[in-house]
This record gives sequence, C-alpha cells and structure tokens, in this order.
Amino acid sequence: MTSVAAIVLAAGEASRFGSPKQRLLLPRVLERVRESRVGEIVVVAGAYDLDPAEGVKIVHCPDWEAGPGASLRCGLAALTDEVEAVVVVLADGPDLASAAVDRVLAEWRRGHGVVAASYGGGRGHPLVLGRDEWSRIPDEGLRDRPVRLVPCDDLGEPGDVDTPADIVGE
Repeated sequence: MTSVAAIVLAAGEASRFGSPKQRLLLPRVLERVRESRVGEIVVVAGAYDLDPAEGVKIVHCPDWEAGPGASLRCGLAALTDEVEAVVVVLADGPDLASAAVDRVLAEWRRGHGVVAASYGGGRGHPLVLGRDEWSRIPDEGLRDRPVRLVPCDDLGEPGDVDTPADIVGE
C-alpha cells in the first residue's frame, strides 16, 4: 500500500478575514482529514504561529508570501521518504468531506497522475499528486497544472472562508 500524507495549507495572512482564520477553521479541517485514509498530516503555517494538534506536524514556511506553491514545497520537504503521494487541502475549507479525500485518492491510485475533486464541473480541493510531481511546483501553485477531475458534488463543497460572513452564511 502506498504511503500517503496530507498537507494542509494554512500559511496565508487572512487579510480579508481580519484575523488568523486558520486558528478558527483548522480544527474542523483536521478532523475531516483524520477521518480519511491518509497517514501523516502536515500543516504549513506562515503568517501566524499555529498550535500543534495531536498527531499533526506543524511546519513554518518562511517563504509563504511567495505563494501557495512555496507553502506546498515547505510541506513536501517535511515529509518522510516513505511518502509517495500527498493529498493537498486548504485550511479555509471547513466543510471538507473525508469521503472526497478518499475518492480522489482512489482515483489517483488507478494511475491518473494529478487528481483533483470537482464541484459543479469546477476544479477544487482536495488534490492528490505523487512524488514524481513534487519537483515542479511553481510559487503560484498548481492551478494551471492539468489534472484528472473527480466529481464530488454529492459530498458537498469544502467551502472557502474568506470573510467572517462566510462562516455565518450572511
């Protein structure tokens, strides 16, 4: 069985939110990731220090301002050599379905390269990539990388909390 880790990107400064939203949203995201079939979990911090959670490795990324790709590279560098694939999730997606993590991971295991969840036909998270893809991550992230989309509409979108109103549904 391939060793798979999760990297939770939580390095941004949350300027539109007005405070460190990672501290508020991360526990729920971690709960969902723990319910999936990943092993090791790494959280990438940057603008703010984050409290460690049991069984989770916190990695500080000094280059977080360069973009999400820089944060992802910091997380990848913290993984053990045994990890062959990584599931990437965002700390501001508190409604992430653990089944979505498992679904995209199952599709990746079938040999489909980089795999991402889709919602309403649009690309989203989680995203899975194998070790052979780790050396080619630009600062701006993987948004332009071709991926195999796996429909996860039935599981609900993970959310994208940018402002406090996004939490309360206003």
